[in-house]
Amino acid sequence: MPLYTTEAIILRTYKLGEVDRIVVFLTRDRGKKRGVAQGARRMRSRFGGALEPLTRVGLTYFEKESRELVSMNYAEPISSPLWSVRGDALGYTGYFAELIDECALEGDADETLYRLGCSMVEALTGGAAVEPLARYFEYWLLRLQGVYPSVLACAGCGASLGRDTATSAVLMAGEARCANWKRCIGR
Repeated sequence: MPLYTTEAIILRTYKLGEVDRIVVFLTRDRGKKRGVAQGARRMRSRFGGALEPLTRVGLTYFEKESRELVSMNYAEPISSPLWSVRGDALGYTGYFAELIDECALEGDADETLYRLGCSMVEALTGGAAVEPLARYFEYWLLRLQGVYPSVLACAGCGASLGRDTATSAVLMAGEARCANWKRCIGR
């Protein structure tokens, strides 16, 4: 049974029995995992406040190939938006964690998604304005998932888009097109 030590972002927790929790977390190198934190709901748990949504933790866990859930051994918080005293930031922690959870694939390492999550933790902890931060997060999440169209190049011909008339953009059917969009439609 291999032991893994890594940094992770806590995404969700669920109750399991009377004293345990199922924890969903995202790692840089092993992707999204689900694990059991035994005794996490006890008053004097070794996990403490490390299992709150969007908390970045140092994590140690065991994984068996035949099991769906890993066994969490240790989690120590590195940074958390919950350390902030701002109430508006706290409201967005669950939102960001839920979106990351929905977009991350089980066991599939996605370093860019992990870095986006870490940057959100640091921005919320650092006191960034929450509304613009949420829009920034949504934009990049859609972009990483391949949903958001590029605004740097024409979707039809690939020409660079800019500010002058020759390279201006037209938005058509959710895609950025160049000034010669009629020519691009025929391609």
